[in-house]
Amino acid sequence: MMTELSHESTSRELTTDQGVLRYHEAGDGPPLVMLHGSGPGVTGWRNFRGNLATFSEHFRCLVLEFPGFGVSDPVDGHPMATASAAVGRFLDGLGLHRVDVIGNSMGGFVGTRFALDNPERVRRLVTIGGMGRNIFSPFPGEGIKLLTEFTDNPTREGLIRWLHSMVYDPAMVTEELIEERWTQATDPETLASARRMYGSAAFAAQAAATAASDEPPLWAMLHKLRAKTLITWGRDDRVSPVDMAILPMRTIPDVELHVFPDCGHWVMIEQKTAWESAVLAFLTRKDTA
Repeated sequence: MMTELSHESTSRELTTDQGVLRYHEAGDGPPLVMLHGSGPGVTGWRNFRGNLATFSEHFRCLVLEFPGFGVSDPVDGHPMATASAAVGRFLDGLGLHRVDVIGNSMGGFVGTRFALDNPERVRRLVTIGGMGRNIFSPFPGEGIKLLTEFTDNPTREGLIRWLHSMVYDPAMVTEELIEERWTQATDPETLASARRMYGSAAFAAQAAATAASDEPPLWAMLHKLRAKTLITWGRDDRVSPVDMAILPMRTIPDVELHVFPDCGHWVMIEQKTAWESAVLAFLTRKDTA
């Protein structure tokens, strides 16, 4: 099974009215959409490739590549703002009405936004870090600051510093990881897209827009979320500290929280076995009346 799930064997394309969405597909069963995070050199494949063998035994896994990260065709607009619409186009294009969703970091925000806007389309939602808002810890966190530094001035050393902020165990930052992330992150189109999200100028513009807006932030809407939700977090996350989980844990109507020790931002990678076990138990649990 493991040898079959290569990048090439799982790669798919879906043509939409806003360009080609690329994704990876593995397994049969109920549809499970997996949404990646952001950051230098990120792809859905890199976020979830290690988890596909386990989940594809139970689900039809669909790892979407968001526009603006160098894999799917780019679209106009802020990559985070256009991501939820991309999920809708993706599901419509595949003829899927109701799905389960796993979202890592930014993908968790996107999945939550999609579930709020389309409550009938998301059965269960799993988020990995990044959800909610800082309560006790300062914002932005260490990892976000390093991400901005790299985006403003992309150097290999800056990338390595950021990668170390993502994990608890520094041994996870291998030369192979550095090289694949560096290649993708310094692609001109991908870097330009990253600057629209994480450059210092973009952060300042976003802060000004938020201050002037009457629209409530996502964290203030979580009480409206109808999907059964599992929040997963690394206890040692330096990108989005674990105190961010307090508000969604309290306000989402049907929610569980699982915090993993000795673990940074990439829970699905750094605590792979324990995380897969917890998420599978949640997704496969029978509904009770």
